[in-house]
Amino acid sequence: MRLSGYILVFTACLLWYVESCEPNQTQNGCKIYGSECLCGFGCKTEYVYRTRRACLSALRERSTNICYRQPCVRGICIQTVQEPGFACKCEGTGYYGQRCEKACPTIPVRGLVFPHECVVI
Repeated sequence: MRLSGYILVFTACLLWYVESCEPNQTQNGCKIYGSECLCGFGCKTEYVYRTRRACLSALRERSTNICYRQPCVRGICIQTVQEPGFACKCEGTGYYGQRCEKACPTIPVRGLVFPHECVVI
């Protein structure tokens, strides 16, 4: 019984880390991740550059890279096409929120949904 509880918690945590999109909304492309370009296959809203060259060009032009302004208090900035144009990945920082600005709770607080960024596996 104890092992199945751990598996259930692990599976639930894993589901929070998986981002999905409709099959017709996927593409090969590149995204700005921190200060580098990462290329792969994923959602069009995340892999906004069709080629590595376009991604590197945007990275060089810094003014088009909202992540260059360092909007995340902590964590890693990822450029997106959806407003506000970036997402902060807070996992592993001990913080959560749009800009990783809120400290993870250390004790349960009534009425607070425990943020998935604060789950330690």
